[in-house]
Amino acid sequence: MQSQREYVLRTVEERGVRFIQLWFTDVLGIPKSFSITPAELENALEGGMTFDGSSIDGFSRVQESDVLAKPDPKTFQILPFRIGREGDASPVARVFCDITNLDGSPFEGCPRHVLRRTLERARTRGFSFYAPRRSSTSTSRLANRASRRSRSTRDRTSSSQWRT
Repeated sequence: MQSQREYVLRTVEERGVRFIQLWFTDVLGIPKSFSITPAELENALEGGMTFDGSSIDGFSRVQESDVLAKPDPKTFQILPFRIGREGDASPVARVFCDITNLDGSPFEGCPRHVLRRTLERARTRGFSFYAPRRSSTSTSRLANRASRRSRSTRDRTSSSQWRT
């Protein structure tokens, strides 16, 4: 984990990244984010960034509003767009975050925590979870096959109507 953290810090400095977006999702799965500067990145990787959780749907009530966004350095990526003027554009990076309570315990409404907890529960019951890297390819192939089948069935049906 330390080497990944060092890689992130080094890459941000070498590439001249101007902003790092901290990405997470709310309870409904809607993407949310906020940006930090490279000067704040080291502290964010060590202890996380505090934000007002009551402003995010389903996160916290106003009384217990502050939560912590802890960046996961394994998810760091430079985004394929730049910000600023055309001649002076700077790269932007993103990193996914785990949402925790201020005491460091996992926040119950964090979808990443819910997924980990569910996978662990399934693992203790003897199940394994496997996911392909790109499911869209196999899904689109199945959709194309189904589409071809339905067209050929439809063609046969319509041609048989003309024969009678």
